Amino acid sequence: MNTLAFVGAVILFALVIIAKGIKIVSQANKVVIERLGKYNKTLTGGLNFIIPIVDSVRATLTLQEQTIDIPSQSVITKDNVNISIDGIVFCKVEDAEMATYNVMDFKDSIAKLAQTTLRSEIGSMELDQSLSNRETLNIRLQEALGDAAENWGIKITRVEISDISVPREIEKAMNMQMEAEREKRAIQTRAEAQKQAQIKEAEAFKQSEILKAEAIERMADAKKYEQEKVAQGQQKAMEMINEAMSKNKEASEFLLAKDRVAAFAKLAESNSSNKMILPYDVTQMIGSMSVTGETFFESLHKGVNSGNSNS
Repeated sequence: MNTLAFVGAVILFALVIIAKGIKIVSQANKVVIERLGKYNKTLTGGLNFIIPIVDSVRATLTLQEQTIDIPSQSVITKDNVNISIDGIVFCKVEDAEMATYNVMDFKDSIAKLAQTTLRSEIGSMELDQSLSNRETLNIRLQEALGDAAENWGIKITRVEISDISVPREIEKAMNMQMEAEREKRAIQTRAEAQKQAQIKEAEAFKQSEILKAEAIERMADAKKYEQEKVAQGQQKAMEMINEAMSKNKEASEFLLAKDRVAAFAKLAESNSSNKMILPYDVTQMIGSMSVTGETFFESLHKGVNSGNSNS
């Protein structure tokens, strides 16, 4: 009986030892194993074996991305404005051994380092810059924390400033400043719009005057062209008349007769009662008689004057 009990106890002890030597690790975790108080290895996801009693679990770390809150703190900007600020740090464990042995508590260390770095960064920026350049501030914090966390086997994936609170008096002054700035931009926009409208109006008037001047110039050119063509036509007509007259002497009499016929036609069309139309031969005779009469009376007048002088 004693032998069976002893054998049973040995088997039970062996089963317990074997059970303790088996370690099943989740895929999202890493387990740091120490052997006799010294780092031995890091277990990854799946079935792993260790030596019971000799090996022990030092730490179990998750590989998932973790968040670390940056506690709200009061900081002073470069232009001496006291503001409250907080944020969040996102990080992942990349080296389980370094995260276990190089720092006591990497989360607490990153949070305190973030606070210190945040005070330093805000102290080098004015209030307007800290409020409007959050993205720049996030990048600076990520770079500063990343250099230190790298020695701890931690990767800083990103940093987000979640809230920046300013005193109520400063906030009121900022609102007034923003309202004044908006009004200033509105006035500048209206002034620019009026300026552009005046410029466009002036350009339109200028184009209109240019078009008018071009139209007048074209009309003058057309009038000049017309006069030149008329003068050329008259010149050509006179040349043809002269040529015809040089070739035929009766051509001039024909032209004179044509003009007389036109004149008589106009006289005939007139409604005036004080007119008398005579043939061309009669007018020639009257013209000759008038010339003869004038000669006769001049001779008679000269004879009377000579008789008076002799007496």
